[in-house]
Amino acid sequence: MNILIYILIILLSFAFMEFAAWFTHKYVMHGFMWKFHKDHHQKVLRWLPLELNDVFVVIFAVPSFLFIFLGILYKNNYNLSIGIGLTLYGIAYFFVHEIIVHNRFKWNFKMDNKYVQAVRKAHKVHHSFTDKDPSNNFGFVFLIPLEYFSHTNKD
Repeated sequence: MNILIYILIILLSFAFMEFAAWFTHKYVMHGFMWKFHKDHHQKVLRWLPLELNDVFVVIFAVPSFLFIFLGILYKNNYNLSIGIGLTLYGIAYFFVHEIIVHNRFKWNFKMDNKYVQAVRKAHKVHHSFTDKDPSNNFGFVFLIPLEYFSHTNKD
C-alpha cells in the first residue's frame, strides 16, 4: 500500500511543478529576472550554445536534488518521492521545450500529433512577443490553452 502513496506523491509533485513553472515563467522570468529570460526571446548571445535563460535549469534542479539527497540520507521516502516527481517534471520539460518545441540539440525528433502541434503553436505565440510584456501562454508541459488544440493542422 505504501508504494501507491509514493506513486501518488510522485504524480502530485510532477503536476505541482507545472503550476510552479507557469507561475515562475509569468511572474519571475517575465518579471524581475527578465534579464536572464530575455535571451530566450531575443537570442541576445547567439554565439553561445547556452542561453542566459538556462540559469533556470539550475534554479529548478536545486529543490529536486535536495529532496532526493535528503530522502536518501534520512531514509525518508516522502522526500525521495517528491524529488523524483520534480526530476521527472524536469525531464518532461526538457523533452517538450528543448527538443520538441525549440529543437536546440538538432536531434531530428519528429512527432506530429495534436498535443505536439498545440504545444508548438502556443509556444510560437508566446515567442511572438520579444519583450516581457505583453505575453501569454506560460505553461510548459500540460497547461496549454485548449484553443490551440482546435487550431492544429491549420497553420
